[in-house]
Amino acid sequence: MTTSTVKRIKEGNVGIATVLAFAMIPMSGFATDIYIPSLPGMTTALGISSSQAQLTLSLFLISYGVSQLFIGGLLDSYGRYRIALVSMLLFCISCGIIANTHNLYVVYAMRIVHGITIAAMVVSKRALFIDLYSGEKLKHYLSFFTIIWSTGPIIAPFIGGYLEETFGWESNFYFLGGYAALLLILEVFFSGETIKSTTPFHPARIVSIYYEMLRTSSFTLGIGMLGLAYTMVMTYNMSGPFIIEHYFNLSPVVTGYCSLFLGFAWMVGGFIGKGTVNRPFVRKMNINILFQLAFALTLLVTFLLFNQLWTVLVFAFLVHVGAGFTYTNYFTYCLQRFPKNAGIAGGLTGGLVYVIVSLLSAGITYVLPAKDGQNLSFSYMALIVTSGLVMYRVLVVNRQEAAAVEQEKMQTV
Repeated sequence: MTTSTVKRIKEGNVGIATVLAFAMIPMSGFATDIYIPSLPGMTTALGISSSQAQLTLSLFLISYGVSQLFIGGLLDSYGRYRIALVSMLLFCISCGIIANTHNLYVVYAMRIVHGITIAAMVVSKRALFIDLYSGEKLKHYLSFFTIIWSTGPIIAPFIGGYLEETFGWESNFYFLGGYAALLLILEVFFSGETIKSTTPFHPARIVSIYYEMLRTSSFTLGIGMLGLAYTMVMTYNMSGPFIIEHYFNLSPVVTGYCSLFLGFAWMVGGFIGKGTVNRPFVRKMNINILFQLAFALTLLVTFLLFNQLWTVLVFAFLVHVGAGFTYTNYFTYCLQRFPKNAGIAGGLTGGLVYVIVSLLSAGITYVLPAKDGQNLSFSYMALIVTSGLVMYRVLVVNRQEAAAVEQEKMQTV
């Protein structure tokens, strides 16, 4: 397939297509967060354990992450538009299947389909911005990614809590399918192909590009920091509903409101990150990690003293602000690092981040089960300390790169 046979985006529709692309960015968050309040209800309705319900999240994250490792090359070779349209259609169908089955293994299979199709949808829209924009305007749009993405964690569980309370867990997937169907219709009418020229699909070449990207230490460390930041959020997503609904004996609607509150924290961190984009990088990141560690320790102390939900929410909120701050700073850098291979860079970044998140969040919730605020605070501390170690490595790499540049200058003189 060549892009010459595909409907090109009309110049007059670029603005609408940009809005539609931003509307697609939160889909990965919607697909995980909307049914967070339903996790305890799913365990009852399907007769499964909490770990089996949490596995529906992990399978999505793994398939979403791994798919991005390959989808970037396909998008650079075969274009963005048709792949995105087919993915939206398959996503809608899989949502309908989940809503009409009580077979756990069918749910597992469809969640894997969700991961693959949303990977194609989201990565294609990330690449759209690099296809259409450049310079400061591109940097401006990319810095909004974390903020726009955070609308998913903010809105989705709030909606999901009411859907669960009123219609049951299946209604969450009807909502997801309906949202994707609406975007599909709008894409058909207003969007189109954006890639200017495709590159032949040669797996060996793509592997070599991946290898070169991964050899760039600052890029790889950035992906590690992105993974650790989002794992803090996902650890709460997998633990919070059980803490609220089992430990505190509150309703799914309360879970939705709590997730709404903590989702807003990610957005606040994104705005702070955008506002401090020109501040010294390593210094602001180290200060952020110190603040996060202090907040996690305070969560532990106040929970042990008061044993109240507010102690979890207030200090988890502050930890999540720091996570959003980290994500915004590193995400903009990683996507801009390799503009000639935007699809591959975006796929590799998103893919590895979600693989890291799926493995870390599953491991942490296994070692520290979704029980109470104490286990949640221990989870945060483990991730924050690891982030500090990664940032130390970033400092070392920066010093080495600065020394290499200085030595090169001296040789040229």
